[in-house]
Amino acid sequence: MQFGVHVFPTQYSFQPDELARAVEDRGLDSLWFSEHTHIPIRFLQAPGRGSSLPDYYWQTYDIFVAMTLAAAATKNIKIATGVSLVIERDPILLAKETATFDLLSKGRLIFGVGAGWLESEMADHGVVYRTRFQLLKEQIRAIQEIWTTDESEFHGRFVNFDKMKAFPKPYQQPHPPIIMGGAGEKSIECAAEVCNGWAPWLMEWTKAKETIAELKRQAAANGRDPGSLEISLFEKSIPDKKTIAEMETAGVKRIILTILGQSREEALPTLDLLARTNH
Repeated sequence: MQFGVHVFPTQYSFQPDELARAVEDRGLDSLWFSEHTHIPIRFLQAPGRGSSLPDYYWQTYDIFVAMTLAAAATKNIKIATGVSLVIERDPILLAKETATFDLLSKGRLIFGVGAGWLESEMADHGVVYRTRFQLLKEQIRAIQEIWTTDESEFHGRFVNFDKMKAFPKPYQQPHPPIIMGGAGEKSIECAAEVCNGWAPWLMEWTKAKETIAELKRQAAANGRDPGSLEISLFEKSIPDKKTIAEMETAGVKRIILTILGQSREEALPTLDLLARTNH
């Protein structure tokens, strides 16, 4: 089992370069960064979930700037979007950002992707909530096209561009792993169709085990090798040894422990505990 760390990167949390060095120094596998461009006031003022949303959701740094700082401070750990809200980004620019990052970091990018959950946030980007998964699938396919071809072309319902040259290409071949976040049926469908793995957020293990089996069934039905899918699980605490063994048997490759928006002082004891679990 590999162990990674996840953070909401803000000016108040463990800073990306220092956190990345702490992760690498402890022999951990990867560092994952959350992304939100903003949180609309109309959501925060609405009854229900908005009023209790933690500040770090709207305080997050730009994900790729934070990741670049982390990569520059380290040599070996994987640096991951955890996850990138692809539907809120232009796929041509995103293909260039991710390929550039992967090339300059010498193949350390894990491209975690998601369709988002906050309807008002994506609406401000002109994205229709109802069709966001259709958009996401096209964007992923378009990015793969740009990553893997010298002359790239894509024509879909949502993404459309004529033949073009777009460089650089990623360091990893054929491209960095694309890992789907999200736990709903459409997320599983997307992972089984166009992604290289799956990483649900804080899913109870019994449910996750059932969903992994369903993901593998769908991948096989699509003519893909279920064993090729990279399964990671975001967790808020370190599972016990028995559960970790069950996870490994079910095909889980990585446990990603979130420190949310914790400061350096708050997070270091957790990283030390995770490092001891890793040895």
